[in-house]
Amino acid sequence: MNNTVEVEYNEIASRNAWPLVYQKIGRECQSYPYTCIEAKKPQNKPLNRYRDVNPYDHSRVILQRSERDYINANLVKMERANRKYILTQGPLAFTVSHFWLMVWEQNSRAILMLNKVIEKNELKCHWYWPQGVGEQHKMTLVDVKLTVEQISEDDRNYYSTRVFKIVDMESSESREVIQFHYTTWPDFGVPSSPVAFLDFLQTVRASGTLEPDVGPPVVHCSAGIGRSGTFCLVDSCLVIIENEGLANVNVQQILLEMRKDRMGLIQTPDQLRFSYQAIIEGTKRMDPNWQDDKESLYSSVQEETEADEEAPPPPPPRAESLTRAPARPLPAIPTSTSLGNLAFPAGQESSDEGPPTPPARGSSPSAPASSADDEDDEPVSAPTESTDRNELRRRHTRELADRVSAMKRRAREADKWHALKRSLLAPLAVTVGVLVAGIVVYACVKH
Repeated sequence: MNNTVEVEYNEIASRNAWPLVYQKIGRECQSYPYTCIEAKKPQNKPLNRYRDVNPYDHSRVILQRSERDYINANLVKMERANRKYILTQGPLAFTVSHFWLMVWEQNSRAILMLNKVIEKNELKCHWYWPQGVGEQHKMTLVDVKLTVEQISEDDRNYYSTRVFKIVDMESSESREVIQFHYTTWPDFGVPSSPVAFLDFLQTVRASGTLEPDVGPPVVHCSAGIGRSGTFCLVDSCLVIIENEGLANVNVQQILLEMRKDRMGLIQTPDQLRFSYQAIIEGTKRMDPNWQDDKESLYSSVQEETEADEEAPPPPPPRAESLTRAPARPLPAIPTSTSLGNLAFPAGQESSDEGPPTPPARGSSPSAPASSADDEDDEPVSAPTESTDRNELRRRHTRELADRVSAMKRRAREADKWHALKRSLLAPLAVTVGVLVAGIVVYACVKH
């Protein structure tokens, strides 16, 4: 079977033309006539995590049971694959209720979280789910009349699954939603391996939560365009290949079609290249003669030491990067079928740590608590080196937690100050109003 996607991949790779292909896609999208009027309204601007990543008006998700109907989310349709996805940003502290209301109203049965809460010392997403299993950790979202309870959690090697029970406080109706949390996909980067990514995709598919008989899955990373777009592009292309054959699949055209529903899907040339690799690898798995234990085309890894690693370039602006080539050549994509012996690309180790640990009760919900579970799942060569490295990681985690807690504390103090000002201004305004009215009445009586 002639894999036309692989032929195209090899042709682009031979010319090292991924930045050029990526820029070409960005230029074609600039002619799209779609507007983002709702996202740019003054009352909605604070609800956007990034000022340059906004939902199109024609495909934005509209909240029904909320004071405001706005949320930074789009319904992305791929009719040929019979797929629908809701792509959204990682919730902010004050949009958690909106997020869960969207999950409920859209009848979504899965949340695909493709980022960690904290990445490279930055808060990328508010901790929006309960801090533990059981009713004692249940979240009550009074403003949208929903409760969310975590009923189970299963930690895998590079992703976690959690099952939540959502209850509508008005109708007492309940529903279960599964969260698939991919924990080793760095921001502006790619997963450690196409093989590992496809195993994750297969797990999501096997749950039935992508099927058309339930609501569209909610897919998010930090901005809801890079990693989220990569997942949806690979999934849709593989479905189309399975239904129509390789000859009818044009990866770039499918991406352009998906970008008509949400801007900026696929954020870097590296993510585009990885999408091709995952599609090629997934296509090989469709072959009846494919063997699960057969070595992957992309399974070899070049070992690197921490001393040889260099700091990564600063991430480009979210939307401006869509039409601009990277400042330096793209790094090689590390891959491995054995996730216990991953070698990370230069500078990405800090983004490929283990899954974050829920914060202790009473602490900031956005800051993972210090825990030995935050260590990398990598082999160690000597007990002394392991102890030193683990101590550094624990210290780093504590510093992050303290930093985020301080940020939250300053935010709470600012909120209290604003509330105090409002409480003082209200009676002052009433007093002034009464004085003015008295003066007017006195003047009228005197004349």
